[in-house]
Amino acid sequence: MITILYRLYQLFIAAPLILIATIITGVVTITGCTLGNGHFWGYYPGRLWSQFIVRVLLLPVRVEGRDNLEEGQSYVFVSNHQGAFDIFLIYGFLGRNFKWMMKQGLRRMPIVGAACQAAHHIFVDKSGPSKIRKSYEQARQTLSGGMSLVVFPEGSRSFSGHMGKFRRGAFMLADEIGLPVVPLTINGSVNVKPREKDLYWVFWHPLKLTIHQPVKPIGQGPDNIRHLEETAYTTIMSALPEDLQGYEENPDQ
Repeated sequence: MITILYRLYQLFIAAPLILIATIITGVVTITGCTLGNGHFWGYYPGRLWSQFIVRVLLLPVRVEGRDNLEEGQSYVFVSNHQGAFDIFLIYGFLGRNFKWMMKQGLRRMPIVGAACQAAHHIFVDKSGPSKIRKSYEQARQTLSGGMSLVVFPEGSRSFSGHMGKFRRGAFMLADEIGLPVVPLTINGSVNVKPREKDLYWVFWHPLKLTIHQPVKPIGQGPDNIRHLEETAYTTIMSALPEDLQGYEENPDQ
């Protein structure tokens, strides 16, 4: 009975409100970034939109570790990728202005894609080596300008909640610029919106974001890249429930 009521609530109350909020957020972001400060308008409307979506769907959120971040310090944030709600959890509750590195396909999403482009989030185009290099050059400029970056190194959502392998791009960027890497562990997103049920309902489940201690560079070069990647991977996995720990191959990688 509770499940039926929650689905009726989603259909008749939450979904219309989310649609209206998405349109308003998109228009405000595009207009603000065009006419004003792109760092401000590229972040705060999206942050409020993400918080609204989580709240209107009645999903509890718990955040741990915000005190691990230093004021004014740029970071490369790397997170496991459990599901679609990872975006809302990080955008809404990390509490740090940043740019996303996201799939090129998201550019085609109505309203959201145009807003992300106006906000100068970074679309990773994998259609060829030159396009990939261009994406990473944009990310390099973003970090060099003092902004933080959020990356899902797995590159694709998990099917089960387990972690797949990491790609090295984010760690190479951090190494080149000498920035700390901050591991983020997301729990619960795979239960809220399981990947194999993308076209169905949102399922009620608590969400948790753990912000770990920054992983500081130990130098520069291959050893440091390996250090950043391996430390981030094991740190993220350590905060997952025991039944989700351990590597699981993701066919989308």
